[in-house]
Amino acid sequence: MTRRDKTNYYLDIAQTVGTRGTCLRRKYGAIIVKDDVIVSTGYAGAPRGRKNCCDLGYCTRQKMNIPRGERYELCRSVHAEANAIIAAARPDMLGSTLYLVGVEADGSYTKDARPCSMCARMIINAGIETVVVRNTADSYTVLRVADFVEQDDSLNGTFGY
Repeated sequence: MTRRDKTNYYLDIAQTVGTRGTCLRRKYGAIIVKDDVIVSTGYAGAPRGRKNCCDLGYCTRQKMNIPRGERYELCRSVHAEANAIIAAARPDMLGSTLYLVGVEADGSYTKDARPCSMCARMIINAGIETVVVRNTADSYTVLRVADFVEQDDSLNGTFGY
């Protein structure tokens, strides 16, 4: 019997959480883990009480042909990372790892997935230490949150995360 490595185990859970997402373009799931305990989960969806894109049957950003990573103010969703952070207590997030998975509408993994600049700021303030992003069913990228601080995208006008 071959056991799934722990990183992919947590990414698998984040991917399952993402299946609850209500975005028509892609399903994102996030979990926060500290000391091998799942602290919180989150998926992308409209704020509580508001209609989701899947309920409306359209995505405003998609209708306007807005590329990924741009004009998030037009998006109805709260991002998966933000929802996971909102649901957790800060002491439980200090030094933790956030696992993030994005799956496109066609079932493929989101290429070069990263937290957006707003989520990166929330991750920094939450005290999360590491972000692990799924690339394929078995491969992933590990991002140090300290790099989010050192590579301050707001100073140069580029928003890479």
